[in-house]
Amino acid sequence: MKFSFLIILFVSLNVCAQQVDIVLIGVSHNYSSYPRQDLSAIYSKIRKFAPTAFFGEFLSKEDERLVMDYWCKQDNIRRLEMLRRNRDIAVDLLPQTIDSLKQLSEQRPDNYQIKADLAHAYYLDQDVANAHYQVWQVFSKLVQTPDTSLENYVNKLLSPGFDTTGRSMKRLKTSEYALIAFPMMLEMKIKGLLPMDCQDYDLNWQASSAAFHQKFQQFRADTISSYADALKALLNRRDKGFLKNAGIEKSSKNITEWLNTDQASVIFASGDFYFPEMYDIAGFPKEQMLSQIHWWLMRNKVMCENVVNKSRALGLKRVVVLAGANHRRYMQDIFKTMPNVTIRNINEVK
Repeated sequence: MKFSFLIILFVSLNVCAQQVDIVLIGVSHNYSSYPRQDLSAIYSKIRKFAPTAFFGEFLSKEDERLVMDYWCKQDNIRRLEMLRRNRDIAVDLLPQTIDSLKQLSEQRPDNYQIKADLAHAYYLDQDVANAHYQVWQVFSKLVQTPDTSLENYVNKLLSPGFDTTGRSMKRLKTSEYALIAFPMMLEMKIKGLLPMDCQDYDLNWQASSAAFHQKFQQFRADTISSYADALKALLNRRDKGFLKNAGIEKSSKNITEWLNTDQASVIFASGDFYFPEMYDIAGFPKEQMLSQIHWWLMRNKVMCENVVNKSRALGLKRVVVLAGANHRRYMQDIFKTMPNVTIRNINEVK
C-alpha cells in the first residue's frame, strides 16, 4: 500500500512539473468581412513550432452537459434536437459508434460520408469542437470538388442550412478554425481539437454587464460639468481606437498579426471595460465594472488552467491555443504566472 502511494505521488509530481510550451493566437471569430487573408506567415510559424495539439474556444462535452445556460446554450440544444430528428443514436451507443466511425475514417480517408457520419455522432455526444473539425473537412471537399450526392447526404444528415446561430456550422465556414486551426491540424495529422473554454460564469458576467450599462447611461447623462471634459476626452480616445481597428480590418491582409499586438488589446479591452482612468470619476459605476472584470478574469483563468491541466494529463509539451482576440492579453498574463509554462503569442514566434 505504501509503495503504491509513493508511485501515485511520484507520477503526480511529474505531471505537475511537466513543462508546457504554449503559442497563443488571438483571433477573430469571423473573417468573412475582411480582405482575403495572407496566412502564410502564421502557417510557417506553426510549422516551426511543431505543436502536438491545438486547443479551441469550445466547452468539453462534459461541461456542455453540466452548464445549464450560457450565451449559446439554446442554439446548441436546437442543433442537438434537429440532428436527433435527422438520425438518432442512443446515448449509451455513442462512444462505440464514434470509435467505430473513427476507425472507418482512418481506413477510408477519402470517404466523406463517413466523416459526415462521424460529425453527426460527435454533435450528438455534445463534442462540438470535433464535430466541427469533421464538418469542415466535408465542406472543404465540396468546395474543391462539387458532389451532388455527397451534398444531398450532408444536407439530409446535418442540415447545415438550419444551423446558423451561436457556434454554428454557418459560423464555422469563416471562423479562425476554418482558416487557421483545421488546415494546420490536417497537415500535421492531428486528429482532434481539444476544448478549453469555460462558461461557468457567463450568467454572472451577463448580470454584471447589464447592471453596469444601465448605470453607465445614467452616469453619462448626469456627469457634473467639472468632469464632462475628462469623460469626453476618454470616450473620444475609445472611439478613435475603434476607428483605427475598423480601418485595419477593412484593408489589411494580415488581420491576425494585428489582433496579437498590445495596441489592439488595449482597443478591444476598452470595448467592455473602457479605461481605468474613468473608474474614479464621481458617479462612475465602479462596483459594477469591477464585478464585470472579475467574471471575465475568472473565465480566462479557468481557460488557462484547462489548457495546462489537459496538456499535462495527456503528456503534451507543445500546444497551440486559439482564443478570441480580447482574451489574448489576459490569458497571456495568466499563463505567465503558471509554473513550468512558457507562453508566446504568435507575433513573438520567430
